[in-house]
Amino acid sequence: MAFEGLTSKLQQTFKKLKNKGKLTEKDVKDAMREVKLALLEADVNYKVVKDFISSVSERAVGQEVMESLTPAQHVIKIVNDELINLMGKNESKLIISPIPPTVIMFVGLQGAGKTTMAGKLALNLKKQGRKPMLVAADIYRPAAIKQLQVLGSQIDAPVFSLGDKVSPVDIAKAGIENAKRNGYDYVIIDTAGRLHIDEELMNELIDIKNAVSPNEILLVVDAMTGQDAVNVAEQFNNALDITGVILTKLDGDTRGGAAISVKAVTGKPIKFVGVGEKLTDIEVFYPDRIASRILGMGDILSLIEKAQEAIDEKKAMDLQNKLMHQQFTLEDFLEQMQQMKKMGPLKDILKMIPGVDSSKLENLEIDEKELAHTEAIIKSMTKQERQNPSIINASRKKRIAAGSGTSIQEVNKLLSGFEQSKKMMKQFADMQKNAKKGKFKFPFFK
Repeated sequence: MAFEGLTSKLQQTFKKLKNKGKLTEKDVKDAMREVKLALLEADVNYKVVKDFISSVSERAVGQEVMESLTPAQHVIKIVNDELINLMGKNESKLIISPIPPTVIMFVGLQGAGKTTMAGKLALNLKKQGRKPMLVAADIYRPAAIKQLQVLGSQIDAPVFSLGDKVSPVDIAKAGIENAKRNGYDYVIIDTAGRLHIDEELMNELIDIKNAVSPNEILLVVDAMTGQDAVNVAEQFNNALDITGVILTKLDGDTRGGAAISVKAVTGKPIKFVGVGEKLTDIEVFYPDRIASRILGMGDILSLIEKAQEAIDEKKAMDLQNKLMHQQFTLEDFLEQMQQMKKMGPLKDILKMIPGVDSSKLENLEIDEKELAHTEAIIKSMTKQERQNPSIINASRKKRIAAGSGTSIQEVNKLLSGFEQSKKMMKQFADMQKNAKKGKFKFPFFK
């Protein structure tokens, strides 16, 4: 996710504070100047930064902080609290209609990723056991209807369309009627965008809003446009009174300022964020978790959720059993790799672990190709070889290397790495057994 630059600068600032022990008002003032610059560089709205620094400074020079044994920790906690307040305190759930269907209207400029995000939200709702229907109400952009239909087929969700010769208002109304008849509980209307805001666009959106009275009007904005995203949000909100914002491309080369500014400027919460190109790459926006990531404190809750979604619980239990009895094979290793891949890029996963210095990860090169090579090598083995690697002799290694498009050295490296990891797993399993018997001692505690 975004914020790497901001996180790195804030961590440097707080490190200086921690090194000082007791803090003076000047120390806090100097730190706040650095925090202010870091936020402005991250493209956070100037007025938002000014108010934020004022709130933090007021609390940070209080008696409780100055007389504390760990004043730097107190200051970090205050910054964390104020960041959460700024972004909306709690997650903002979708407004659900008491009588189905719940109508969600997507609005935004062209190129923000509206149509794709409509598909992502529909898939997200399907995973929760809902029955969403998509409505193609963008009759202007070439292939917009086709794009939505392709997305619908990929996620197995129906797409309602009347072509590009019927008015968007009539399409939206007919779509909702169709959903009622067929028992769909969510309707997501994909409306037209423009390259820039104009009166004609706004009038059409106001007409759709008045005709169908949506439960949610969600504005989709591109996080990579920084302050422009906030300005767009303000203009759409003034015209339509939106209910929430979806930020796309928060995984890209973005400074993250829009995520911090939107709620403060518009008063409307961010409800979801797009964090990748896959249709599963949509996350609920949790202000406390985002604040934690910005301050480099990890995000263990999101990591657990990703793991629960990606990893089969029964398989995880089987694996644990195999580890305890030293029956772990290359076949199991391959399966674990494939489940890990579902959680996303390894670098992003590492950033979610509390205590991992994300500034150190910036220059960390994780070669995803190497993981692909490992997968190819294991897949080139016979079932017997995967279950008993000790039978792999020189001629078998030659065949495996040729079959996987790798070298014999790479095959050797994988086999020796696997043996080492098995030894470590055996030691860990023995430690667990001893701990259960009450015989467990750390070797470095005498």
